[in-house]
Amino acid sequence: MSKLTHLDDQGHAHMVDVSEKASTFREARACAVVYMSQEVLDLIISGGHKKGDVLAVARIAGIQAAKRTSDLIPLCHPLMLSKVSVTLEPNVEQGCVVINTVCRLTGQTGVEMEALTAASVAALTLYDMCKAVDKSIIISDIKLLEKVGGKSGHWERAL
Repeated sequence: MSKLTHLDDQGHAHMVDVSEKASTFREARACAVVYMSQEVLDLIISGGHKKGDVLAVARIAGIQAAKRTSDLIPLCHPLMLSKVSVTLEPNVEQGCVVINTVCRLTGQTGVEMEALTAASVAALTLYDMCKAVDKSIIISDIKLLEKVGGKSGHWERAL
């Protein structure tokens, strides 16, 4: 089993030194699902929510969150992201909004945390904007779907 990279030989937390790593292409995809009442989903789809375009605000929040991941998650490196994409797709049949994120860069460390942070904050923003209508909203299934690049190479979640 691999050891935890954020712990030194004495078990103390530290930021991993990536200075000797080569800069390579890195990409990560993540997702989250936000379940809600049909009333809220209808408001989002119709654009009738009094707070405005809920999906657009959540998209921007997710992008901003990816860019600020190192401020939110201890020991994450600040990264020069070359792409952040956040898509939000309402699913009427399942009563949810599916959030998918992609983060990309050429650098010395991966972008999994940025993709996961983007999905999480986009989901939290949906909740925040819609909680006045439905407090029973559920944020679920936040997970990494795929990562490309780095020492461990390509990894994809089995469906």
